[in-house]
Amino acid sequence: MKRSGDTAFDPIDFLETAVQYPSHEDVASMRTFLCETLEANGVEPRVDDGGNVVATRGPSDAETHVLLNTHIDTVSPHVPFERDADAPEANGDEVIRGRGSCDAKGPLAALLAAFFAVEPTDGRVTLAITPDEEVLSTGAYELVTGDDAPTRDADAVIVGEPTDLDVCTAAKGRFQGTIHLTGANAHAAEPHTGVNAVAALESVLSAIRTFDERADAPPAHPQLGAATLTPTVVEGGEATNQVPADCALTVDRRSVPPETAEAFHAALTDQLEAAVSADVGVEFRFTDRPTPFLEAWDTDPDAEIVETLASASGGDVRPFTAATEASYFAADAPTVVFGPGVLADDDGAVAHAPREYVRVEAVWQAATALEETVRSFVE
Repeated sequence: MKRSGDTAFDPIDFLETAVQYPSHEDVASMRTFLCETLEANGVEPRVDDGGNVVATRGPSDAETHVLLNTHIDTVSPHVPFERDADAPEANGDEVIRGRGSCDAKGPLAALLAAFFAVEPTDGRVTLAITPDEEVLSTGAYELVTGDDAPTRDADAVIVGEPTDLDVCTAAKGRFQGTIHLTGANAHAAEPHTGVNAVAALESVLSAIRTFDERADAPPAHPQLGAATLTPTVVEGGEATNQVPADCALTVDRRSVPPETAEAFHAALTDQLEAAVSADVGVEFRFTDRPTPFLEAWDTDPDAEIVETLASASGGDVRPFTAATEASYFAADAPTVVFGPGVLADDDGAVAHAPREYVRVEAVWQAATALEETVRSFVE
């Protein structure tokens, strides 16, 4: 890891270039740059069927295996690169601005520094970088289901995201679906001759408000708190003088362990069928997507990877406040989310915002903590 004059990998040099690659619509150029960086540092990468960049160091038969993961895609629009030594957010340091600087090319730079710095002898370390975390997570799904899924024998997984150098051991899941109500059209002057699907929303909204008060509802999680269920979009009716026969209400579920998507679907369906009158048809359907929703996950705060990384970084142990692909990996191995940068600061949003930035010193600190942690597992 270069910091003063040698020729080893410099995460800041990498990050400055990486932020200048637009990867909000197409990650091809950024993926090529990542592969070229790996090759230049003596590591042969491969791109799997899910578009992931995968590279491994250490003996293939090693008993201990650490997986390092983050993503190279970003949200729209692309924000130009800038290096600023006078930014108020810098705290006397420099910041790198631009889309992806903290979410998640800054964490990627730190992960790469650790990946190159260790010399695995007693273990193996795999770098697995996904292409579409911000959209459908098809890459991450390939990492856990593909023929050569590297997560199957992992002993620990570190997912790079902006956590301000804290070690995050849990996150809520996110499910989305639509409640479809079906009635019967009629003239609004004779409403009793039809079945008003919009009016049935009154019972549906009441069922939503009381959903987590039912006897079999999951209790509040010790780290994440209570699950939430929020109505977000409603559509219904076709004419102002007609009893509406159809209505649709989209809901957002932020789940906590141990609730699964399947269990939530079943419980909400039961709640709705009990709440709505028999003359109204009711059905809840998840939004179509080719990959599973990101479910809630948690890792034991006393797990070795948690204690080792927290000791190395000096950060707190806490939950992560956004959904991540860690959801897919946590079923296979103790998983943590960690990296430089913040989702938001005192002035507002940072990640996904036009002012997105990461402190240069934070990238170095993350790289050092990751190197120390990975080394303790594989050397």
